Amino acid sequence: MKALVTGGTGFVGSHIVRALGEAGHSARVLHRASSKLDALTGLDYESALGDILDEPALEAASEGCDWVFHVAAVADYWRADHSKMFEANVEGTRRVLNAARNAGVKRVVFTSSAGAVGLRSDGQPSNERVNFNLSPEHFPYGYSKVLAERVVEEAASDGQDVVTVNPVIVMGPGDLNMISGSYIVQIKQLGGLVPVPPGGIAVIDVRDVARMHLAAAQYGRSGERYILNAANYTQREWMGMIADVVGVKRPFISAPAFVLPIAANIIDFLRRFGINTPINGDQTRLGAKNIHFDGSKAWAELGEPQIDMLTSLQDTYRWYRENGYLKK
Repeated sequence: MKALVTGGTGFVGSHIVRALGEAGHSARVLHRASSKLDALTGLDYESALGDILDEPALEAASEGCDWVFHVAAVADYWRADHSKMFEANVEGTRRVLNAARNAGVKRVVFTSSAGAVGLRSDGQPSNERVNFNLSPEHFPYGYSKVLAERVVEEAASDGQDVVTVNPVIVMGPGDLNMISGSYIVQIKQLGGLVPVPPGGIAVIDVRDVARMHLAAAQYGRSGERYILNAANYTQREWMGMIADVVGVKRPFISAPAFVLPIAANIIDFLRRFGINTPINGDQTRLGAKNIHFDGSKAWAELGEPQIDMLTSLQDTYRWYRENGYLKK
């Protein structure tokens, strides 16, 4: 099979390009002329110049492809201009789907996010049927993916073959932009002094995410969404695992739930005045919630994750060290 990958120069996208090659498929990567191609070093792929808002370039890039993996998105929502994020994540998805349909692509796999799934009021893991129920104002990235999924649903109802995958927090080697790796950096720097919120987190390794994207192209059901999750942890368990891997004292200072909204408001105030903080107010607010997800549907239909999260953390930490992100 031949596949176009949008966002192929990024963390998840580059691993999909790698997985395609390992499975004997050929990959074409859509990227701008100015894009950094470091994540694709050593991989076999064909370049297609353009971006996800350039529909003629998208159609040209989609020609001759059996699959399109639409991974490109503005994901670093705490650093991004929100209007540009919505344009890329929603309108970009519409244009990718239009181009794929016009080019005769057999199937599109859309990379959404678990952030587009709602949270259960009883704290139990959410499955694909739980609708987004957070504040769009406070959680704009998740809401942008909700709107993008509506575009996908419209295309699927019109007969286009589209499968949606919703990864949780993605770890693993190759996170050039330090989107999820901030956990490792903060704990490495501050050790036991990192405050531990009372909530929980869901995580998966990027190599499993890439493999499950390919499985979605081959075996997923059109019009369905699949949560990609390997494990749920409390924040204390997760931070403790990271501390053990990076060789520092486990965080021991609890951050009570009632403190988090106050801290979030302070962070929002600081950011309005241009003062950068390691996390934003919205991330802080979520710290009190169990952000846990049920990945059993994907496990049953796309295959179970193959990399445990301790191994993932060890590989991630090793990659950061070897590539100069952390002092040895």
